[in-house]
Amino acid sequence: MLMSKGLEAGQAPERMNLERPEIVKEIHKAYIEAGSMLILTNSFGANRYRLQRHGLEDRVRDVNQAAARLAREVADEYPEVVVAGSIGPTGELMVPFGKLMFEDAVRAFAEQAAGLASGGVDVIWIETMADLQEVRAAVEGARSVTRLPVVVTMTFESRGRTMMGVTPEQLVQLAHELELSAVGANCGKGPQELERVIERISQAGCRVPIIAKANAGIPKLVEGKVIYDGSPQIMAEHAQAVRRSGAKLIGACCGSSPEHIREMRQALFFDLDLLQ
Repeated sequence: MLMSKGLEAGQAPERMNLERPEIVKEIHKAYIEAGSMLILTNSFGANRYRLQRHGLEDRVRDVNQAAARLAREVADEYPEVVVAGSIGPTGELMVPFGKLMFEDAVRAFAEQAAGLASGGVDVIWIETMADLQEVRAAVEGARSVTRLPVVVTMTFESRGRTMMGVTPEQLVQLAHELELSAVGANCGKGPQELERVIERISQAGCRVPIIAKANAGIPKLVEGKVIYDGSPQIMAEHAQAVRRSGAKLIGACCGSSPEHIREMRQALFFDLDLLQ
C-alpha cells in the first residue's frame, strides 16, 4: 500500500510517519472504511537495529510515537476501532546462532514499545517472530515500559515450524507461561499453510484468543512487480475456515488490501448468520 503511494524499494516504510504522515493516515482510513476493527501502526521495522540501516537509529522513539499518533488520530474518528502497536523482529540472530544478546534485544524492544505506548496504542502487537528467545525478549521489553496488553504471532513455514524450528504447540505453551492476551500466526506461505497452523494451535488447548493473519497468497514477480495470488474471494473463504478452527482475531498480512478486508468481513458476518 505504501509503495503504491510513492515508497521506493529499499526505503524504510517507517520514515513516512515523519515525512508523509498524510499518506499513512489515508491508508489507515481505507482499511477502517473497509471494515477493519483493529489496525496496526506503521512501525513493524521501527527498532534500533532495523532503523540503523536507514540512519534513523537515534529517532526510534520519534518514529514509533508518530506511528502510534497517526493511527490513533484516524481510529478516534470511529467507535470501537483498536490501535495495535506493531513490533517486528530485530532482523538479527540471537546468541548462540548470532551476535545479538538477550539483554540488548530487551532494551531495543523496550525502546520501541515506549514510543508506541506514549503515542497512544491500545495493545502491543509483537508479530512475525521465529525465535522463542526473541519473543521472550520482546515481551519482557514491552512489559518493562508499559502495562498494555501484549499479543504475539509467529511465522510458520511449510513444515509447520518457524525458521528457528518452533512448533505451534511450543508457542501455545509460551503464551500460557507469559500470560499473553492473544497468540497466533501471521505471514507465512499463504492461507492454506496458515489454516493448518491455526488448527494445531487450537488443538493444543490454547486458552487465549487465537490470531490468524495470513498473507494474501504467494508472491510472484510479474513484469517487474510483486503480485500476490490470493484474491479477496480466496481470503474470504480462508477467513471462514480459520474462524471455524478457533481463530477469534482474523485479518490479513502481506499482499492484502482494503478490498481483501472488505470481502473477509462480509464473509465472516454472512457465515455467522448461517450458523445462527
